[in-house]
Amino acid sequence: MGNRSFSRVNFVVLSLAFFVILTGSSSSAELSTNFYSKRCPKLFGTVKSVVQSAVAKEPRMGASLVRLFFHDCFVNGCGGSILLDDTSSFRGEQTAGPNINSVRGYNVIDRIKSKVERVCPGIVSCADIVAIAARDSTVLLGGPNWNVKLGRRDSRTASFSDANSGDLPTPFDSLSGLINRFKAKGLSAKDMVALSGAHTVGKARCVVFRNRIYNETNIDSSFAKSRRATCSRTTDSGDNKLAPLDVKTSNVFDNAYYKNLINKKGLLHSDQVLFNGGSVDSLVRTYSNNPDTFYSDFVTAMIKMGDIDPLTGSKGEIRRKCGSIN
Repeated sequence: MGNRSFSRVNFVVLSLAFFVILTGSSSSAELSTNFYSKRCPKLFGTVKSVVQSAVAKEPRMGASLVRLFFHDCFVNGCGGSILLDDTSSFRGEQTAGPNINSVRGYNVIDRIKSKVERVCPGIVSCADIVAIAARDSTVLLGGPNWNVKLGRRDSRTASFSDANSGDLPTPFDSLSGLINRFKAKGLSAKDMVALSGAHTVGKARCVVFRNRIYNETNIDSSFAKSRRATCSRTTDSGDNKLAPLDVKTSNVFDNAYYKNLINKKGLLHSDQVLFNGGSVDSLVRTYSNNPDTFYSDFVTAMIKMGDIDPLTGSKGEIRRKCGSIN
């Protein structure tokens, strides 16, 4: 009797172990598209209403919310660490080099969180709100829709040094540099090119494209001239003057970004290296001719990016306010 009971226990344990092997033991496997369907059924409508209002007021905010998701996930995973405000005894990621004067939208996430807390308090993480807001922004600007995987919990820490460590791509990266940074996060060269297509919306500061418009040769001369009109050659108070990343349709999520690259009208150095005789030229051509292919690959890459090292289960917390730990 005892031996038979022991065998049954062993069988159950082995079966569970085999199930874990089949389904995967990573945290990303615990995310699901219906994570809040019962506990917070009004979540998606609540998030969308705030994002819709913010994007209607300032279309650029849509691009900023997509960028916020990207910068959060690339530093210690998609845990909302970038949202933590500095205090007298703590320095987070917001003032790190890649984020300061670049990443925006924290106030929109705060407004969403406040509204979500009223309909289902203590249930939804800030990290998940960032993921949903990025999707909603893409759709509102005319881009593709997808079901967002949810179930992330919020990090209790943030790291200024990690945000400065070089994980995040820069506007000055080479093609190999970009490929390697994305590869380090489990993302392929195709994912990188597709995600770069988010530059079909939004703007960049003069300080990050000055060298390209004055010193690089793989640039359309009329395009360079038009950008020089608002971005002087020397460092001055005009460093923060803005120019659209997509000269054609800067407030519409489409595939014009790739058409611009083929015409040597990429604003950033890290844009134009995607079409400069390198290994991803054919992908740029494909996306420039086939918007549906771009949309499909963009969605795949966004979902993969959202799977980068999420906190799930008992890890982390559900912050009451996105700017501070509980």
